[in-house]
Formats: sequence, structure tokens, C-alpha cells
Amino acid sequence: MTTADELFCAEGVRSVRIDRVIAHAGAAKATLYSAFGSKDGLVRAYLQARHAATAEHMTRQLETHDDTPKERLVGAFEVQGLSFTEPGFRGCAFISASDDTPPGGVVEQAANDYRTWLHDLSLGLARQTGAKDTKSLAQQLVLLHAGVSAWLDRDPSAETAARTVAAAQVDAAVPD
Repeated sequence: MTTADELFCAEGVRSVRIDRVIAHAGAAKATLYSAFGSKDGLVRAYLQARHAATAEHMTRQLETHDDTPKERLVGAFEVQGLSFTEPGFRGCAFISASDDTPPGGVVEQAANDYRTWLHDLSLGLARQTGAKDTKSLAQQLVLLHAGVSAWLDRDPSAETAARTVAAAQVDAAVPD
């Protein structure tokens, strides 16, 4: 899975052929097909692993803060921003994979699952704040979570800008 993660992140899921993953991993073709069934199965597993790692990291980081619900909601952007400074950061794996493949396949389903999780996370955190319209606040904040600017602009400080906008949105939505 590490090999697929490296290659898919760096070059895209569509351009990396399955034979290249097999050769780079030093695995037998039968082993890969036994484990994943097909390239689609490998791509699905890659995106599910990305999703699980992101969710686990976010949960762990947010649990270590004894902040107010309002601070935790804004802090989710700080947690996301930690990935912007990692070597080889290439933006959101789900955006990249979705852009690289036709609609209706395993990528679209994995991206939908990830977006549902992100919406649920934002909605859950927004509800804890006592915001007037939690659904609207969560929807606004989800728009800031892509990391597109951090990747395309090669600017890890995009997290600070996203956090600033999120704080303004939360301040406007949550009564004092």
C-alpha cells in the first residue's frame, strides 16, 4: 500500500499503471490481484487508507485539546494545516484522484465517503458550539478544507488564512 500511496500521490491514479506499482513494490502480480482484485480495488484501498489516516489524525489531535467547542471547530483547520508542511504534500488525494478519473467509479465513491465524513465532522463540531444555524456553518467551513491553495500556491501558510476565515465565520454564527 505504501508504494501505491507514493506513486498515486506523486503522479495520479490514472497515469500509474498497475505493472508499475507491482514492479516498484517488488510484489508478485498474483499477490496484488489476490489482495485487491484489480487496479480499481487498489485505488479504493489507497483512498480508504488516506481517509482512515486523516480521520484518525484529526480525531487524535482534536481530543488532545481542552479548548472550547468554538476553538476546537476552528482548530480543525490547524490540524489540517499540519499536512501542508509535510514533505511531498500534493494537496487533497480525493480532489486529485477525482480530477484524474471519470465519474461513477470507485474514486467517486471514496471521495463521497470522505466528503460525508468531513461534513459530519464539521456539523458535529458546529453543533457543540451552539451556533444559530449549524448546518449552514458546517457547509461554509467544509469549503475551506481542501488545501488547494497550500498545494497549488506551494504555500503552507494557507492554513492560517483558512483558519482566519473559519474563525470569522464561527464568530458570526455562534452567539457569545
